Amino acid sequence: MKRDKIIFWTATSIIALFEGLMPALTSQTELAKEGIRHLGYPEYFGNALVVFKVLGVLALITPKIPKRIKEWAYAGFGFDFIFAAISHAALDGINGQTFFPFVALAILAVSYVYYHKLNPPEIK
Repeated sequence: MKRDKIIFWTATSIIALFEGLMPALTSQTELAKEGIRHLGYPEYFGNALVVFKVLGVLALITPKIPKRIKEWAYAGFGFDFIFAAISHAALDGINGQTFFPFVALAILAVSYVYYHKLNPPEIK
């Protein structure tokens, strides 16, 4: 059980740092704005994405959040990573930026699997 908690919190903390803290701190930099423009998205999309990422991270790391909300947060991050990879591949071809979202998706999957190991479904 202790090992499972360590794995869960390590994976979830990595997601929280890369998807919650870093975007919240860097979203208004010129580099971040240029990244959104480069992908063809309007600037307000980047701002909305940061808000939803921060809310998603809060849903994942807050213990008393209902399981259904956590499931939606996991799904939202999954969609985010998949579509980030698609956007990069469509614009820049297959390169490192295309595969990084899949690395994040793998870390998210570890967090998800261990979340369910630590919180098995209730039998009604």
